Amino acid sequence: MSKRRARVALDVSAVPARPAGAGIYVLRLVEALAGADEVDLELVAAVGDGRRWEAAAPAAHVHAVAPGRRPARLVWEQAQAPALASRLGDLWHGPHYTMPLRAGVPAVVTIHDLTFFDHPEWHERAKVVYFRKMIRASAERADTLVCVSQHTAARLHDLLSPRAPVEVITHGVDHRRFGPEDDGDLERLAALGVRPPFVAFTGTLEPRKNVPALVRAVARLAPSHPDLQLVLAGHRGWGGAEVDATVAASALGDRVVQLGYVDDEVLPALYRQAAAVAYPSLEEGFGLPALEALACGAAVVTSSGSAMEEVVGDAALLVRPGDEAGLGEAIETLVRGGPELAKLRAGGPGVAGGHTWERCARRQVEVYDRVLAAAS
Repeated sequence: MSKRRARVALDVSAVPARPAGAGIYVLRLVEALAGADEVDLELVAAVGDGRRWEAAAPAAHVHAVAPGRRPARLVWEQAQAPALASRLGDLWHGPHYTMPLRAGVPAVVTIHDLTFFDHPEWHERAKVVYFRKMIRASAERADTLVCVSQHTAARLHDLLSPRAPVEVITHGVDHRRFGPEDDGDLERLAALGVRPPFVAFTGTLEPRKNVPALVRAVARLAPSHPDLQLVLAGHRGWGGAEVDATVAASALGDRVVQLGYVDDEVLPALYRQAAAVAYPSLEEGFGLPALEALACGAAVVTSSGSAMEEVVGDAALLVRPGDEAGLGEAIETLVRGGPELAKLRAGGPGVAGGHTWERCARRQVEVYDRVLAAAS
């Protein structure tokens, strides 16, 4: 007799139209789960956002019922989502820290990082208060917690001693998009005002990303590399003003190209053609841009003692978080070139090759199955 497929209510209501970070994780996980055809997906989306999720997972049932604005959505999650969870599925998956605390069905919650506890200054105060409370509640009430790296899992155990079992399921890479093969990169980048040589950063401009330090590090190289650009690609978060001020105070001028959020075709081109991809974030749950850059054969510099070090292994240069001089020296090494650069570029795709969204989805289904078996 074949096993009955589990009905999983997966909350996708917090993913913005232009996702980054955890939003990319949710989108790719949904696509991979739908492709695996091992669970019946009941996607809980924001009002007016149903078509996007129907396109991402055509076989899923999409329920576009959650309020679109964050405060109302968070109230809805506790007041109305419990009844919906009981009606829709065998299990509820909250992929962004929280869950309906009276769900009525087993629940799995994904924890990306613990910066709401460790670095509240990086977040809006209202979010800190709410997510601290809800992460503690999830650690007590969820049937399983999923962490996206060993780094996050270790910090979760140290900080909260969760009652629930903790599983580590790392992110994947869309290898159809991110690979070392040139796909008309230079023409695509030239249309955006980007030309080699350049240092690339991708990610939301927010305090944890440490972008002002990157601007200062590249500015130190400017006299010896007069043609070098710094390209910043990503959403303007609430750290954008500090980035602007740092650029204005530097000698880089129009050699800093701020692209904002870029289309899917642009990111791989940036990674492949960059003299160096710098991801100097002070703390991350995983650090997906660093892994995607490795898949493209990029020369990467990122932060030691972090989830990024766990992700990149020996395929990138590592610098202590906050070490601006060390960051500049590492970038100089990559821009200058040489045998070490060739070794890094050759090693990246192999490291990234072990990370796929299909593997992520298989591991997630295994968690669902264990939770439901324990509950039966």
